[in-house]
Amino acid sequence: MHRTLRKLAALTLAPLALSGCNYFRQKVADQYVYVTARQVFLRDRVAAVSNRTGTATNGEKLVLLDRTRRAVKVRTPRGEVGWVEEKLTADQKTADEFDALRTDHEKDPVISTGTARDEVYLHAAPGRETARFYRLAEGDTMSLLERATVAKGGTPTSAARPATAAKIQPASPSQPAPTSKPATPTPQKSVTTSSAEAGSAYPMPAVEVPPPVMEDWWLARDSKGQTGWILSRMVDVQAPDVLARYAEGQRIVGSYVLATVDDPDSGVLNNGQTVTRMTEYIAFLSPYKAGLPYDFDQVRVFIWNVKKHRYETAFREHNIIGYLPAKIGSMKDPYGTGVLAQMMLPSFTYRVLSADAPIPEPDPTTGLIKPTKLIDKTYRLEGNICRRMIQPGTQPPVEAHPVPEPPKDKSGKGRKKRKG
Repeated sequence: MHRTLRKLAALTLAPLALSGCNYFRQKVADQYVYVTARQVFLRDRVAAVSNRTGTATNGEKLVLLDRTRRAVKVRTPRGEVGWVEEKLTADQKTADEFDALRTDHEKDPVISTGTARDEVYLHAAPGRETARFYRLAEGDTMSLLERATVAKGGTPTSAARPATAAKIQPASPSQPAPTSKPATPTPQKSVTTSSAEAGSAYPMPAVEVPPPVMEDWWLARDSKGQTGWILSRMVDVQAPDVLARYAEGQRIVGSYVLATVDDPDSGVLNNGQTVTRMTEYIAFLSPYKAGLPYDFDQVRVFIWNVKKHRYETAFREHNIIGYLPAKIGSMKDPYGTGVLAQMMLPSFTYRVLSADAPIPEPDPTTGLIKPTKLIDKTYRLEGNICRRMIQPGTQPPVEAHPVPEPPKDKSGKGRKKRKG
């Protein structure tokens, strides 16, 4: 009798014991996971004390074998099996998002190049809370492809209205807004209040809500072709040292080589030897401020003076609303005559906002800034002069300015003179 009861009890408690052991287990839904940390160690069990069974590095594809609430059991391409924390891995959906970024932007023109200031992640979209995958090391180089701006701590889609949501239109004064049931007047109660209580009946003054703090993000592609979004303040845009000293407190967002000139007596040393071929540049600059509706507001061309053996500014334009990328090349003068017009000389083209276009705002779904109407400005470097390529007798289009331009005199050659 007692033996029979013990057997029945064992058969009854066995399924409960098995279910208790698998209480923290979850069904494996993904076939692969990917390492997001710089390096992870595989362990033989999920416990405070365990042994290492292998290692895996950032971006490595692992076969998913089992999963608990906080850890996954994986197998590396080298056959190593062990447990790692799930928070140090990404699922297949995240990997597909980054593959799509890489495919969609593999042929995008490079705006500028930069280096990582510290170890930093590439994100699937602008925003600190978006999915992250690849991890760059300090000093890694990257190509910058596109800029976006979002609120700090948010994502582009967090402020976006759902596509299916109906837009609420304000009701016109002549046509009241429809209601589901007729409005009934609310009876007013006659309440006697003291003078102190009467003061509380006045409406409180409106409190102005400060605008959100904005952050700039760059769409970057590293040397391995891995593509993702990176916080702009974690990137140093590469620019020659000679340009940095002429930045005048501005941030260089792009620099390009225009030409080279020979100067055997330059006086510039590199590894103890005199540099005889000097490079001439064009640089685009902007204030040290995030969330601006433009990429740059100043352009400068630096040429090498062979007689004085130093860099000088051959062209400068500021107070503009400009957008990258710029085009660098060479061209003839299509409107000139003579030998100089037929020569292929260095040229550059950049784009500015038209005066009849609105100042663009970041797209709520992507964070990208998309101006509606731009003006192409093309210049040719003729010796130490930058001359705009525009048909003679035509007036250039009117451009927008971040700061209103001062009035000009009647001749249009300068500012109005002050009296006295």
